[in-house]
Amino acid sequence: MMIGKFPLTRMRRNRSSTAIRRLVAENTFSIDDLIWPVFIMEGTGIETEISSMVGIKRVSIDRLPSYVEPAVQLGLPALALFPVTPKKNRNPEGSEAFNSENLICRAARTLKQYFPDILLMGDIALDPYTDHGHDGIIHNKIIVNDKTIEILIKQSLTQVQAGIDVLAPSDMMDGRIGAIRQALDQAGQDRILIMSYAAKYASAYYGPFRDALETGELLVGDKKTYQMDPANRGEALLEVEMDIQEGADSVIIKPGLPYLDIVRSVRDRFEIPIISYQVSGEYSMLMNAIHQGYLKKDQTILETLLCFKRAGANAIITYFALEAAKLLSQR
Repeated sequence: MMIGKFPLTRMRRNRSSTAIRRLVAENTFSIDDLIWPVFIMEGTGIETEISSMVGIKRVSIDRLPSYVEPAVQLGLPALALFPVTPKKNRNPEGSEAFNSENLICRAARTLKQYFPDILLMGDIALDPYTDHGHDGIIHNKIIVNDKTIEILIKQSLTQVQAGIDVLAPSDMMDGRIGAIRQALDQAGQDRILIMSYAAKYASAYYGPFRDALETGELLVGDKKTYQMDPANRGEALLEVEMDIQEGADSVIIKPGLPYLDIVRSVRDRFEIPIISYQVSGEYSMLMNAIHQGYLKKDQTILETLLCFKRAGANAIITYFALEAAKLLSQR
């Protein structure tokens, strides 16, 4: 490879103005790349801020259309729905997951009524519905893989019937993508997308999310027997490959910034859409630093999200989505 030499080559020339920087930028991101997570809860007239996630709220279904409308007006393409299930509706099997009148189903029907073109992602896992906070059924202190998948299939079909467009299995049970895909096909729902959490790590960065769903205090033990070891990279490639073979349309890598090397590795290996999830702990750290005046808000948000694109992500699930969309619309 030929490399220029100073002084004939001056690298700063391509940085000398806004216009030239725009022309030679290797990566860009836009509103089209953003997915906004939304927390929904029971009740009426509720928009309550989550103490560990400044600026993020839990919203009751009657307030959902007005809460979401600014995102729709800005052109955000997708929402990821997460239900705050009341404790009275939780049990060891998480059977509320396939109740057609559960929070996520009612929210999906409401949103589709007001915004029929918005893409709705439904989380497929049992932790919002179990009384022990795990993503699967427990038997003799072990998370039971295959029995859990049976419930995940019921959950998936229930969400699709309610209007969910994209199923996002986040449970990390082995074989669940193939089982869900087969069930969808048999039900005549072959057009439904599966956005698999293919590489979801057992991370310390999920704390504020569990606070938002009110599952943190319920969780018995940890999730290390099914979520991935943060020490492993090659295992992520195997997980992604298996999910592709089982019928995943795209893959999610979670968490975000601390795992951009995984995004890059998957991008170099596979031609499949990659979504990176900038998780609650990342959001809270940045927002706390912003509120303390240590970081400039607008620049920090845009720079951080651009990093995901540079690493190879096609889209980003981020709690900054609405704020980023506002900033991008002003450019």
